[in-house]
Amino acid sequence: MQSSSAAGMAMRPFNQKIRIALLRVFFAITLPLVIFTKSQWQEGYWIFEILENLGIFLVIGAVLGRFWAILYIGAMKNRTVMDEGPYSVCRHPLYFFSTMGVVGFGLMLGSFMLAAILGGAAFLILSGTAAREEAFLRQEFGADYDAYAARVPRIWPSPSLFRAGPTVTSSIRALRVNFADALVFLALIPLAELMEGLKESGILPSLPVW
Repeated sequence: MQSSSAAGMAMRPFNQKIRIALLRVFFAITLPLVIFTKSQWQEGYWIFEILENLGIFLVIGAVLGRFWAILYIGAMKNRTVMDEGPYSVCRHPLYFFSTMGVVGFGLMLGSFMLAAILGGAAFLILSGTAAREEAFLRQEFGADYDAYAARVPRIWPSPSLFRAGPTVTSSIRALRVNFADALVFLALIPLAELMEGLKESGILPSLPVW
């Protein structure tokens, strides 16, 4: 489905620097919560190990999911209505997997509360970003995007809708950029381990949370 926008006053794509700035502000605000709280189950509880391993699984899944999405959208961003692969089950799979990674970080810290707060805030920021991106896409692709949006949920995926063609046109440049993003997500794993060690040693004063 190709672009149907007419010449004239065209809306520009959403500036991703705004999204990045909002996420940076979000992490700056929540950093004290991460540093000065610790899991209620951190010392000697089996549930901490389960949450930690589940969090690692979610972070790794987020990285792989983002690469999957970039394979489909990298070369076609803002050029067509992508509705195959991960884009057949939700309109913004990159944002879904990013939220999943943030939730995973909260679980690696052994806290349901941190997972909910961090994941919920990331979801709200990315959902707002998605809404602004879609304003451009609706103008650019008109009825094609309206039909796609009516069929496919915005961020939370619907696996029953999955469809994929036999080939994918990808972008090496987009994959390189996503690799840098992947390193940020993977860095959450040693960061969580560092936080755990500092809190167990008593170097960081920490308030127990669930």
